[in-house]
Amino acid sequence: MEKKIYALFDLDGVVIDTEAQYGIIWKAIGKKYRPDVEGLENLIKGTIMPNILSAYFSHLSEEEISQLVEMHDEGERNMTYPEIPGAIAFIRSLKKAGIPTGLVTSSGNEKVIAVSKQYHLDKLFDTVVTAERITEGKPNPMCYLLAAKDLGANPSDCFVFEDSFAGIQAGAAAGMKVIGLSTTNPKEAIQDKVIQVIPDFQEFTLEKLQSHNS
Repeated sequence: MEKKIYALFDLDGVVIDTEAQYGIIWKAIGKKYRPDVEGLENLIKGTIMPNILSAYFSHLSEEEISQLVEMHDEGERNMTYPEIPGAIAFIRSLKKAGIPTGLVTSSGNEKVIAVSKQYHLDKLFDTVVTAERITEGKPNPMCYLLAAKDLGANPSDCFVFEDSFAGIQAGAAAGMKVIGLSTTNPKEAIQDKVIQVIPDFQEFTLEKLQSHNS
């Protein structure tokens, strides 16, 4: 009998191409609040807001934290959500084949609702794990283990699609097979941490996914 497959997807840098926009937002925040930290926009990729605040901004007053979060949220409200090439068609092909799917993101509910207006995420995914559903963010595996639990899946039967170092680490720590997207980090930087690196989903098929299912 063929082994069951479950597919779990990060959102930014995997389904939608927003990492450059987040880079601009966090670069501006870093310039204002942590000019001493070079490349802050790269250090926080794939990390939930509470962890970012505790790691880099614990010295700020409550008022400053509030202003920082609003600066981030305002940038997020003005975002556009272009698709990573082939992502939506690939997820639909999995659904058609009866493969359970999940969205696992460090973003909050508000962002997911905004993206869903464009892409109808409820029709693409059988479960959604956002920042509000977890207490420990990536690289902790909690989010991916929760998605597996939602789907009734054994973690070893799950494939994770990730682009950030924190996300790749989270998927691996959950005992899942990780496929990396070179949308945020170059192939050379992630290829030793994943079972395959793809630039997008244009040439990645269900058959290629199944070839890793041994």
